[in-house]
Amino acid sequence: MRNKSDPHLTKKDDATVKCPYCAQLESKVVDSRPAEEGNSIRRRRECLVCHKRFTTYEIVEGLPLMVVKRDGSRQAFNRNKLLGSMLKACEKRSVSTSTLERLADEIEQSLQNELEREILSTEIGELVMEKLKDVDEVSYVRFASVYRQFRDINTFMAELNKLLAEK
Repeated sequence: MRNKSDPHLTKKDDATVKCPYCAQLESKVVDSRPAEEGNSIRRRRECLVCHKRFTTYEIVEGLPLMVVKRDGSRQAFNRNKLLGSMLKACEKRSVSTSTLERLADEIEQSLQNELEREILSTEIGELVMEKLKDVDEVSYVRFASVYRQFRDINTFMAELNKLLAEK
């Protein structure tokens, strides 16, 4: 529902956002370009009332992913929780936050590409371990020790030996 005389103007009933400065709904798009490697569109807008500029992002809304936990309960996929677990495993290691953000993006994209909307938490854990193994082996072992619930030194050593055998 664009104004026919000016294709950049939006009407009040168009799906738009309020100006963060004056809360008016009328704005025009000044510039539009891809963002986040083509996963979203960045739009510079100018309010038609106060004439201040602001930025909005348009993203494709993915279908909700549900994580099936070990106890059978279900909860919505939470990228921040995924990232937090990787940050904890990489604490005091030389792994940058941007690397972990990239890994989280890759894992989330992989999950979104699957046909199933319910994913076992074990699948997510395996994906995280696969990614961490390539980035930092110590972080991989840390994550594995929590994820696989190592009970004693023997299970910990078995994982280390498996890692060494793969080299």
